[in-house]
Amino acid sequence: MPWLAKAAPGDVRAVEPFVRSRRYRPGELVYSVGIPADHLFCVVSGAVRLVRTSAHGRDVVTDILGPGDSFGGPGLLGHLLYPDSAQAMARTQVLTIPADRLVEMMDRRPGLARAALEEALHRVEQTRQTIRRLSADNPQQRVAAVLMLLADKFGTEQDGALVLAPSLTRVEMAASTGLSAETVSRVMSLLRDDGIIGTGRHWTSVLDRGRLAGIAEG
Repeated sequence: MPWLAKAAPGDVRAVEPFVRSRRYRPGELVYSVGIPADHLFCVVSGAVRLVRTSAHGRDVVTDILGPGDSFGGPGLLGHLLYPDSAQAMARTQVLTIPADRLVEMMDRRPGLARAALEEALHRVEQTRQTIRRLSADNPQQRVAAVLMLLADKFGTEQDGALVLAPSLTRVEMAASTGLSAETVSRVMSLLRDDGIIGTGRHWTSVLDRGRLAGIAEG
């Protein structure tokens, strides 16, 4: 849990007895929207997506999390229920801490509380970036922003390209961008034809990260 690196060694040792490890299969829910927000989670390996349902009943992916990313934080802020669903995108391992235990320790340990607050602020910034990504008028910008997110978190260098694993399907990309699957397919084809990305059956790679970043920034 990288955010605990900012806490004192004694604070980390106090948390350690309550940490548990869990493993999930691809597609398995870590938690569902509306259930009690009773744990904080951290991805060890694999990937997790956070999904919310829009006012129009459409699932929207609000974040894609990789190793080191924490989620489930609303329980630390006094929220009773999770506002989203968390789903494993691959074989995934997470660490968990009961929210009530962590809050109890934060009351006694200012250093731990400060580290948790910094992590919460980081998550707020991530949410702000998601809103910015979904509000872009240009479909290319939205798709490029999601591809950059995947490249930064999951990209593996291979023969001068960044291979993305997991690679999102067109439907998953649509949920991550707020676009239709048809629009996503059209944009991906344009990016491929321009030599910015490569695509194939069940794989995507970034061939020109600089140009992709430029499109994502608008």
